[in-house]
Amino acid sequence: MRDIRNELIEMLKAEVKPAVGCTEPVALALACAKAKELLGEEVLVNTIHVSPSIYKNGMGVGIPGSKRAGLKIAAAMGIVGGHSENGLSVLETLSNDESIASEKYMDENPINITPAETREKVFIEVVLGGATKTSKVVIRTKHDNFTYLESNGEVILDDEPKVVETESTDEPVVNKEKLMDTVTVEELIQNVEKMDLAEISFLLDGIKMNEDMAEFGLANKIGIGVGYGIKRSIESGLLTDDLINHAMMLTAGASDARMAGVKMPVMSSNGSGNHGLTAILPIVAYNDKFPQTDERLAKALAISHLITGFIKNYTGRLSAVCGCGVAASTGATAGLAWLMDATEAQIEGAIENMIADLSGMICDGAKPGCALKLSSAASAAMQSAIIAKQDCIVPSQNGIVGSTVEESIRNLGRVSDKGMSITDEVILDVMNDMNKVKVTC
Repeated sequence: MRDIRNELIEMLKAEVKPAVGCTEPVALALACAKAKELLGEEVLVNTIHVSPSIYKNGMGVGIPGSKRAGLKIAAAMGIVGGHSENGLSVLETLSNDESIASEKYMDENPINITPAETREKVFIEVVLGGATKTSKVVIRTKHDNFTYLESNGEVILDDEPKVVETESTDEPVVNKEKLMDTVTVEELIQNVEKMDLAEISFLLDGIKMNEDMAEFGLANKIGIGVGYGIKRSIESGLLTDDLINHAMMLTAGASDARMAGVKMPVMSSNGSGNHGLTAILPIVAYNDKFPQTDERLAKALAISHLITGFIKNYTGRLSAVCGCGVAASTGATAGLAWLMDATEAQIEGAIENMIADLSGMICDGAKPGCALKLSSAASAAMQSAIIAKQDCIVPSQNGIVGSTVEESIRNLGRVSDKGMSITDEVILDVMNDMNKVKVTC
């Protein structure tokens, strides 16, 4: 077994971080805030291009601090009151007055946001102009990764890719993470088991953040109220307070609140707050029923986040399939199976069960309805771990399930990336057709 603990810990530090609001519009707000800072004067004109995936995911989601939804208000908030040094928490520090001013800015100034002609999943380009100056900002590959900064013609940063895009990945070849191309699930888990609590204790912060968001959604009928509805049904006796329903309730309640734009941070995973909710809260639900030590919790969370990242390496950072349903939930089932003291074969079996289950769940953008998807993802994650513990595992070469768990993950990636690219285009067309009737972004 290779000793890759340090590399994995660095991945966790890079991919598990707090975020306020849906990550796609927040990333746009971050780019706009940076561009405004580089401009240094009042914004008179703007040109904004985002990848189709960013465009899709930002259309209808609530924005923290505003009663409005979508990309335009996120851009306005970034311009009016954003501070780029706050990263993916860029909207957290906006005052109520700044939020009101942002809505006024959006009403009184054209904000030009169009889909870019790119295969990249995460791409944002913001160009601002003032009376005497201009600025330009580009974000690529990750939601907080600036690759180009320009202030009034002076290039401050140029990390733009020097190679052409390929159809097989949403990242330039020069940036592709090689470790996740060669690692095995067994290696990931064995390396996590050797980690010291002090090295990964920061992962426990996500429990408090995501629980707080869940509690808000369960106490207030917000968004669709999926978690709230499950909670009321448990209280009335219509549902039992078992592991699966408890995981569904917590995860859905948090998503209800987050998709409605509640101004509270969550711990994200691999560039997505909803991924973070799905990767963390089913494990929290298990801990509520079967209390664990901090060390075991931290290691289960590490497994969950790393398996999520392993899968995202093949499906792409954003895709036509719901990342919570196919990636974060699979990470969660691996962490859950490990907490249940499952064998290596059973943990891999839980992952195989998930790939056989929710691999076709589409992503039709971030919105209140995501709470339903996260509820299903949490339920499937818990179920897959539970039955794998009883050696109830989908056989190899069953559908897209391969002869090894790694092959199954690669197959899932092929279906999600290449196989469903046209699906993503159709989803966006459908959403755009509806958007012509009701402006949401």
